[in-house]
Amino acid sequence: MNIQDFDYELPQGLIAQTPLGQRDLARLMVVDRATGAIEHALFRDLCSYLRPHDVMVVNDTRVNEASFSCRKDSTGASIDVLLTKRCSPTRFQALVKPLKRLHKGETCTVTSDVSLRLLERNDDGDAILEFSRDPYASEKFRALARIQIPPYIKQFPDDPGAYQTVYAREPGSVAAPTAGLHFTLELLARIRDLGIDIQHVTLDVGLGTFQPVRVDTVEDHHMHAERFTLPEETAKAVNAARANHAAVTAIGTTVARTLESCINPDGTVRAGSGETSIFIYPPYTFHGFDHLVTNFHLPKSTLLMLVGAFMSMELMWKAYREAIGQRYRFFSFGDAMLIL
Repeated sequence: MNIQDFDYELPQGLIAQTPLGQRDLARLMVVDRATGAIEHALFRDLCSYLRPHDVMVVNDTRVNEASFSCRKDSTGASIDVLLTKRCSPTRFQALVKPLKRLHKGETCTVTSDVSLRLLERNDDGDAILEFSRDPYASEKFRALARIQIPPYIKQFPDDPGAYQTVYAREPGSVAAPTAGLHFTLELLARIRDLGIDIQHVTLDVGLGTFQPVRVDTVEDHHMHAERFTLPEETAKAVNAARANHAAVTAIGTTVARTLESCINPDGTVRAGSGETSIFIYPPYTFHGFDHLVTNFHLPKSTLLMLVGAFMSMELMWKAYREAIGQRYRFFSFGDAMLIL
């Protein structure tokens, strides 16, 4: 497939710049894959589309405060760093800008009790950094580091917690699993009260989130590996639901990719942990879930490709035209879609 098959024009005014004051008041487009019908609701109406004994799977990853600036010891030049993956307590994969100012072996001062040294680098801006100590054990570092917001959001939110899901617990991501940002604790309680089983996986959203698809042919793109955990309890719940003809709803493309990374030959889901670089684009047969909740994604993105594979390209573009016409809010702080 050609990357242009996933391009579309979006008015700049539809890119959500700030989170809503009430998370579950985001709009919810409901799309039925069987009929092609589209409905408009609010996210808090999600309960209306779930049934007792269904299973809902969320990604409980937490976004790290991983963005900071430091000073090169030899010249005092400012270096911007985004930690993208922990390799050990003191060693991290990172995105460094401008990388040309920092050479292998050079050191930078981060805070009065934390420094770093460049171990490896490549031309894409990726680097391996060695810290003098675990940076997250330093109060001064934790006070300095910030969450990295996507580049299309021009101002950091007043409340950094707005870029965390209410169920986030496992630190490790550089970006939020944004479909989950719409949930409140009250909405989760209502869902449980309906007899819906809420399970979790963990997928640490990594560097690939910030890297565009740079190839013309979709099949030539390679995803960065991301760490995941799919607990035994979640696997059992998903398999039992599907065996009993209940629906499994994946909250976000990160959950979708985790489930699809753990499919047995018989179509069931297995527990496990490791790294996945699964790349889902049309055509693709899904096995791990029945419904998908997702935000509206960037043109030419791998997230858009997954959605196109799940709901068909024709229906996806119908839904996106409707969203633009109805002035839905797009991207991380935007509105959501439930694909049935």
